[in-house]
Amino acid sequence: DNTTLIEGHGKAADLKARIEQIKREMEASTSDYDREKLEERIAKLSGGVSQVNVGAATESEMKEKKARVEDALHATRAAVQEGILPGGGVALLRASVSVEPGKLSHDEEVGYNIIRRACRAPLTQIANNAGMDGSVICEKVSELKGNNGYNAATDVYEDLVKAGVIDPVKVTRTALQNSASVATLLLTSDALIAEKPKNDKKHSHDGDLY
Repeated sequence: DNTTLIEGHGKAADLKARIEQIKREMEASTSDYDREKLEERIAKLSGGVSQVNVGAATESEMKEKKARVEDALHATRAAVQEGILPGGGVALLRASVSVEPGKLSHDEEVGYNIIRRACRAPLTQIANNAGMDGSVICEKVSELKGNNGYNAATDVYEDLVKAGVIDPVKVTRTALQNSASVATLLLTSDALIAEKPKNDKKHSHDGDLY
């Protein structure tokens, strides 16, 4: 059995103090499970409670829709925690252009250039997926300022934040940090093992692939 109190008659000051106390508990907690539950408690006390019903004609469609809703939920939580950035790969592109390397050794300069190319990769791939030339789009967006970038859905250069094309800061930051961590691990490894791709294509009697 569950009991839900909606618009209770508690004092606003007491409610705010309780929320701040839970935030401090969340910062001090080392358990992901505890932090998740504390986040839920804050959401309930803040009035941010909602229920999303996902329906579909088939089970596979329902699972796909459910995954989309869960992705949106996680992205929203991340945005609440650390804010938002213009999406479409613009944030990383702007960061790569604005960073001044200073005096670097040869090895450091190589690493710096690798990071710069990696920061251009998301926008390049988005443009390529839209059937455009990714390198041309990157150069054009580099000339723009602020939140302006390329909206692949509408094929328009515009203010992406106003257009609703946004990314959570936390997602962008952790993606860059995690990729750097994996790259560092690979560089310090003596050997790597990878599975050989399987060729599942079959030959017809005429020798053609189908």
